[in-house]
Amino acid sequence: MGVLYAERNRLIWKMNGETLVIEPWGPNSLRVRSRMMGEILDTDYGLLPAEEVDVQTEVSGHEGTISNGKIRAVIKEDGWSKNCQISFYNYKGDLLLRETGQCGALNMTPRKFKPIIGGDFRLTVSFESNENEKLYGMGQYQQEIMDIKGCSFELAHRNSQASIPFVLSSLGYGFLWHNPAIGRATFAKNKTEWYAESTRQMDYWITAGDTPSEIVEAYTAVTGRVPMMPEYGLGFWQCKLRYYNQEQLLGIAREYKRRNLPIDVIVCDFFHWPKMGDFRFDEEFFPDPKAMVDELKEMGIELMVSVWPQIDLQSENYEEMRQKGLLVKPEMGVNISMLFGGYSNFFDATNPEARKYVWEKCRKNYYDYGIRIFWLDEAEPEYSVYDFDNYRYYLGPNVQVGNIYPQVYSRTFYDGMKAEGQENVVNLVRCAWVGSQRYGALVWSGDIHSSYEDFRKQICAGLHMGICGIPWWTTDIGGFHGGDPEDERFRKLLVRWFQYGTFSPVMRLHGDRKPTTRLYRRDGSPALFTGGNNEVWSFGEEVYEILKKYLNVREIMRPYTRELMKEAHEKGTPVIRTMFYEFPHDEKCWELKDQYMYGSDILVAPVVYENMTSRDVYLPKGAVWTNLHDGKKYEGGQFVAADAPLDVIPVFARDNRKDEWIGII
Repeated sequence: MGVLYAERNRLIWKMNGETLVIEPWGPNSLRVRSRMMGEILDTDYGLLPAEEVDVQTEVSGHEGTISNGKIRAVIKEDGWSKNCQISFYNYKGDLLLRETGQCGALNMTPRKFKPIIGGDFRLTVSFESNENEKLYGMGQYQQEIMDIKGCSFELAHRNSQASIPFVLSSLGYGFLWHNPAIGRATFAKNKTEWYAESTRQMDYWITAGDTPSEIVEAYTAVTGRVPMMPEYGLGFWQCKLRYYNQEQLLGIAREYKRRNLPIDVIVCDFFHWPKMGDFRFDEEFFPDPKAMVDELKEMGIELMVSVWPQIDLQSENYEEMRQKGLLVKPEMGVNISMLFGGYSNFFDATNPEARKYVWEKCRKNYYDYGIRIFWLDEAEPEYSVYDFDNYRYYLGPNVQVGNIYPQVYSRTFYDGMKAEGQENVVNLVRCAWVGSQRYGALVWSGDIHSSYEDFRKQICAGLHMGICGIPWWTTDIGGFHGGDPEDERFRKLLVRWFQYGTFSPVMRLHGDRKPTTRLYRRDGSPALFTGGNNEVWSFGEEVYEILKKYLNVREIMRPYTRELMKEAHEKGTPVIRTMFYEFPHDEKCWELKDQYMYGSDILVAPVVYENMTSRDVYLPKGAVWTNLHDGKKYEGGQFVAADAPLDVIPVFARDNRKDEWIGII
């Protein structure tokens, strides 16, 4: 049999080269690590240092327990398999989660370390499956599914996919796979499995709570919470692919002000630079960035500037960065990992020196002009070919640590901006991992299509991200790919998406609209294209009047949105919340995927199908609900049919809390 003992608030088991440690990590929470042929590693990929808490440990023969508040873990040795099995219980004695056993004569192990010859281990960790539980979280995947029980997930980032391996169970626990390796998670009917392509140790965290809010708050307490959202994050952000010169961008800002339309941020998108990796404005198209920023600030508008992590082989910075080892290195082939606008490679954001180098360039060429918000694109990073095993970072092989990239990419700018004295940092970023939120990450859902199907998927994605500790989240209103401002069908889709955007954490209009226009430099050489018009007045007069209405709705809601951002900052509370987050005791709320709560007071039911002019809305039990369009009141615990002509999104207020908003929707 193995060796089982308690030491310094930890429960430790050793057998046949494996060292297993269970210890408290925050209130009502435990961290579980196991390593083969070595001491436990203090990896801090996403978890913050643990607070000191009082726990109870007990070892009796071949069984050991550790209790921390509402959670208790039991290690039980199996004399047949010479292994041990871990079970987790809440304070009531209810089983939350249990590793699989050795399965009799099958002789399986719940923690399978398969050696990679000459390297580390492939790891599979298996748990029993409870057919009655519902699961939520895992980050952003492009699927129209809320209860992810029965789903399988690639643990890897792609454009529009952000893998955050945290899951919340209806049984009353939250589980974090604290491992940035490329892998897979499967929540099957017969078992749950977590798999890492390459790793040095098993590492997961588990918490128990009576409500979803308690679980999410515990998770964000150990992974970090967002700063306070700056005031300019509460209003409307204007963007398109792409404003290609200084005068065009300023002209759009001036037109918003001439029309007396609310606007907080305008965006200078990609390829405003000469070459990727130059990290500066192209002088031909942006001759005086300081004057541009100053004029925008006089109008009360912040400029957000796009930054990509690719370094073009022709960039003025490439050779220096290559010589200093600041680039991601392919395992095989040439040093090229992206083909867009030229041959390029990514800077290695896992390398502290690379982060310092990139920030210094951006500080000098952007921040010193007064730019206080960045758009961190391509953050997965987006390899032209997702051969995850063909890249190596400062921290190790991509297959072992690659999922941490978007987190440290956000950290590059957060650390730099904090060092300059900026208090509240928010940067738009296309991907995230565990802990990204504490570095001011505002995640958007990537290059999705302009379709109702994609629209529906984003609602689910945003709600899952909130559960995973990412309260700052947004989409390209109208979708990114496609969309013709002259197309009547697209105009209606845009309206419905714009309405949803009004009740999103950040309201941002963006997309690659038709038609595309090729641009040229003064010398006749081609420059990157620009998309069609994407301003609120670009879609016809009828649509313009509707969009103007919702711009004003967003402004009316500004004090309320500010309070939601304060909750996110202080407690990790999502801004947009699943229905069960607010109403966990209403079983129907655990099944809903196309309506949500905007804070605790406002129920939002987007119109997500073409030509729909009414929809059913479920009003949870235990509250009185007011339709903010017509003022009608309803008792909770029922479905109601809500009228939804093109200019109306069904929105209901809870318990008479926003009666002053009646008629604004």
